[in-house]
Amino acid sequence: MWAAQEPLDQRLLRCDYSDVAILGKAVTRGRSWRRVGVALHVANGALFGLAYHQARQIIPGAGPRRLALGMALAEHVALYPLCYLIDRYHPARGGRGIPPLLTNPRAFAQATWRHAVFGLVLGALARPRQ
Repeated sequence: MWAAQEPLDQRLLRCDYSDVAILGKAVTRGRSWRRVGVALHVANGALFGLAYHQARQIIPGAGPRRLALGMALAEHVALYPLCYLIDRYHPARGGRGIPPLLTNPRAFAQATWRHAVFGLVLGALARPRQ
């Protein structure tokens, strides 16, 4: 879902930042980079979902939507500084889908939007506690 909405936020925010490109082009520069990037992104989402499931067990009374949104935005804020490493060392930096990120307010807005959408969808899809 996240990867499917990337073209929309890229157009709206006029920034070529793509999580799929960052992940896929870190592994391969061949024609399969998009498939690899989507697969890695899905795997990351699944791991986040597992962490969210565990957090729901540990944090009593946390509403599923509020918890998912909070966790997604916390992850975004905690990990965004790692964009320094992407800007400096990514093998495809500066290419399509991988503009400079750390000092790019449009890319930060895209990442914030993407994490918020993910958190809201995850929270909405979460099963009620048993």
